[in-house]
Amino acid sequence: MRPTRRAVLLAAALLAATAPTARAARAADPDPYGVLRLRWLDLALGTGYDPTAEPYASRLARTGELARAAQATMAPTPTSLWPGYPYDPPAGITQSYSRLWTMTQAYAQQGTGRTGDPALLADVLRGLDHLAATVYNPTTTRYGNWWEWQIGSPRLLMDITAVLYGQLTDAQRESACAAVDHFIPDAMLTDYSGTSTGANRVDLCRSVALRGILGRTREKIALARDALSPVFPYVTQGDGLYADGSFVQHTWVAYSGTYGQVMLDGLGRLFTLLAGSQWEVTDPNRQIVLDSVEHAYAPLIHDGLVMDSVNGRAISRGYLKSDDLHVMRSDHFHGQGVIAAIALLAGGASAEERARWQSYMKGWIERDTVTPILTAPQFGVADLARLKAVADSPVPAAPEPLGHRLFPAMDRAVHRGPGFTANISMCSDRITYYECGNGENPRGWHTGAGMVQWWPSGRSDQYTDWFWPTVDWYRLPGTTVSTRRLPDRAGGEWGAPKPDVRWVGGTTDGEYAAVGQHLKGLGSTLQARKSWFCTDDAVICLGAGITCTDGVPVETVVDNRNLGQDGTAEFVRGRGWAHLEGHGGWLLPAGGDLRTLREDRTGAWSDINTTSTAERATRRWQTLWLDHGTDPVDATYVYVLLPGASRRTVAARAADRHWPAVLANDADCQAVRVPALGLTAGNFWRPGSAGQLTVSAPASVLVRRHGRTATLCVSEPTRTGEPVEIGWDRPVRGVVRADESVEVLGVGPRLRVRVTPGVSCATHRCEVSLG
Repeated sequence: MRPTRRAVLLAAALLAATAPTARAARAADPDPYGVLRLRWLDLALGTGYDPTAEPYASRLARTGELARAAQATMAPTPTSLWPGYPYDPPAGITQSYSRLWTMTQAYAQQGTGRTGDPALLADVLRGLDHLAATVYNPTTTRYGNWWEWQIGSPRLLMDITAVLYGQLTDAQRESACAAVDHFIPDAMLTDYSGTSTGANRVDLCRSVALRGILGRTREKIALARDALSPVFPYVTQGDGLYADGSFVQHTWVAYSGTYGQVMLDGLGRLFTLLAGSQWEVTDPNRQIVLDSVEHAYAPLIHDGLVMDSVNGRAISRGYLKSDDLHVMRSDHFHGQGVIAAIALLAGGASAEERARWQSYMKGWIERDTVTPILTAPQFGVADLARLKAVADSPVPAAPEPLGHRLFPAMDRAVHRGPGFTANISMCSDRITYYECGNGENPRGWHTGAGMVQWWPSGRSDQYTDWFWPTVDWYRLPGTTVSTRRLPDRAGGEWGAPKPDVRWVGGTTDGEYAAVGQHLKGLGSTLQARKSWFCTDDAVICLGAGITCTDGVPVETVVDNRNLGQDGTAEFVRGRGWAHLEGHGGWLLPAGGDLRTLREDRTGAWSDINTTSTAERATRRWQTLWLDHGTDPVDATYVYVLLPGASRRTVAARAADRHWPAVLANDADCQAVRVPALGLTAGNFWRPGSAGQLTVSAPASVLVRRHGRTATLCVSEPTRTGEPVEIGWDRPVRGVVRADESVEVLGVGPRLRVRVTPGVSCATHRCEVSLG
């Protein structure tokens, strides 16, 4: 139904008073605070869309429905604003502001059915006054979760105040500003430590910048702008962006997908908000943030999802109890949040950057058929309008890239071949096994024990469709684990459990890679060396030194595939191989007793997250594993993952006894050779030799032949910074090029180089011509 003429006129009058475009605002109002407030409304409420057209019309109507429901149930008491949302715990305060924000949007935006409704406005103001009088004011000493007081509630309060600025009294605006001053004191932004780092710092700056605008206090805006600067530079430990593209939050957690998204979104809003003003963000290090789109975020996005290995405890959220929209918080949900944040950040990027980003985003939008982005219920019309503009733009959609990306600082690797994408998750004394906290993710114990998630081309629902509440947490794909039972939250909360190991990382030429992990089990005596050698169509998986004295069986989970509800994918085994229809295949070139199980498993998100719904579902699973027995000593395994391969391809590859050649697989070294690819690669846990390669210290080495040249790639995952000498027993005529860190000691019948690696596990390269 189209809106009535009266509703359109009313909405136009309201928006003329509250949210004109920034350009019109400049012409009509030279007041810099007014200009910035109106620009913020464009960012928060959206601009340039037709409220009568989809996907906006239904979203606006839904906002109106939610506002009507919230208004009908609001019942102020001294300890709450809505039944079921008490102030203790303080999440109830944030949830109350969230409902008021929904009501505010319904009042301010066209097409909600509540546009300009004076009764709705009166209830929003009543709710604001009640929260200010009873809890969110300078006389309250915060309790419980700090985040609710310093990020969740003030962010929403400032948004509401910005939209309703003209409808609020001076006293109401001053009350809102005083609350932010109290809960986010200046000292929170002058000291870059504790909870005021990374994404948290950006959120704090967002609220303080708006407080400065709404309170017409230039010093507050300048404080917020300047307090962003510590976020920009690359870090070498703790929270923030690393030069290798890693993003860490909570000191030890790989967090590009959730906290990283929050940081990107917040910076995108603040860069755009302050652009061209006297408070513009001019710190040259802001370019690091812009570069991160392609360097740190895009490699972790696959067909619209962001890989769960960088989503921390958020993997357990699913459907939240308080979610009026019943939105599944899956890998696609988090990925779409990153994509929307990139669309925001594009407002502060160069024309060339913006064009490239739009190409990436357009590709993700087109390929995400699991939960289409342009109808994703998590977005309001502002984000939808930005994303729809990208989808309708003339730029070509970028395809999935090919190649390998190592993220050594967060113990992650991403590999893309022509027919698949894979992600490896590890842990070390730098990166936790897993994070739990706030009642979330209590059973993520083994997500860093060499978990391998992978997607064949055209399928991106494997870890979206009720994966986490129904999976066997002791049989995560790719992991080697002791079957010893662990209690919920084993090892401690907030990323506390970390293994006492250093050798985790690898090396890559950008296309192929050698990745390795010295594994120590959580709450276990288990030790193992695990390696993954990544090629164009396969991942060669080796395990060695598997030793444990827990008195229980130890398993390597070759894979554990979610077949969906009542899945019927055909599983077939041959001599030394197995294949799962619609997924891919596995080889066992060294033999071994591959155990298999097809079972139905039932679970609820509330089993792994106290804030999630108790709704239950059943999914069918195909599990493949190798049983190393009870208390194994130096057990080994070799298998090859062939993602997306047909049954015929898997059988033919199994018949080729030279693909691959395993040169070593023990606690000293794991190495392979694939002659057809000109590849030799090894993870050396100790000094030694394998095939034609020799190293003087622990290292990861990869050699690729390309006709009459070859490239040697080396890293030092133990990160001592001490020089490593590498020998390759192959005639070499001369050096074509070499990194500054590589010193060539000799050529001729044998190549000898010395690498001075630094402490970042970076890859060092030397290209040679062959004799």
